[in-house]
Amino acid sequence: MIIFIDLGEIMRISRTSVVNLYHNAQQRVLNWLPNTECKNPKTTQFFKSTGENISSAEQRLILGASALMSQPFIDAHNRNVDEKTRKVSVARTIAKIIAGTTTGFLIRKGCIKGIKALSKPNAAGVPAYKRFFTPNNIKDTNTDAFMQYRNAMGTIVALVVMMFTNFAIDAPLTKFLTNKLVNKQEDKDAHTK
Repeated sequence: MIIFIDLGEIMRISRTSVVNLYHNAQQRVLNWLPNTECKNPKTTQFFKSTGENISSAEQRLILGASALMSQPFIDAHNRNVDEKTRKVSVARTIAKIIAGTTTGFLIRKGCIKGIKALSKPNAAGVPAYKRFFTPNNIKDTNTDAFMQYRNAMGTIVALVVMMFTNFAIDAPLTKFLTNKLVNKQEDKDAHTK
């Protein structure tokens, strides 16, 4: 009697089982969480106005600030590496956060302003290039929906721009800042000895 084992089929079944197990666990956690609805008008208004007034540029600043408060602390307390590696890791983390946050904020803000300048209303006397990003069926450019459109379009354009600036600006700026921070730390260590 000869038994043929199809390893590809066994791997497919194993992979499917792991994925199903993960999704089942995920669903159990979601089912465990209580469903809530915010009924307080002040809280609802706070979230509504926050969503309307904070663009992706400001969100990038918020993420950068929270990263700057937490990630260097984690690197500084990593006892699995020697002291010099730890210091360089902290400097590199700080440099990456500063470079990424600065360029991310400036590019997003610039692209949103650029989209705003190039999405003027379809009216007589407005040059065609200033209507480049204006949808054809727009009558009123003062609506909340149109303002959100400008923010979203600016963010999309910024994401495309940042695919290039990550290599052209972020990487060299991170290297420069890391070297400055490491040198400053070494000078500080030399003076304390």
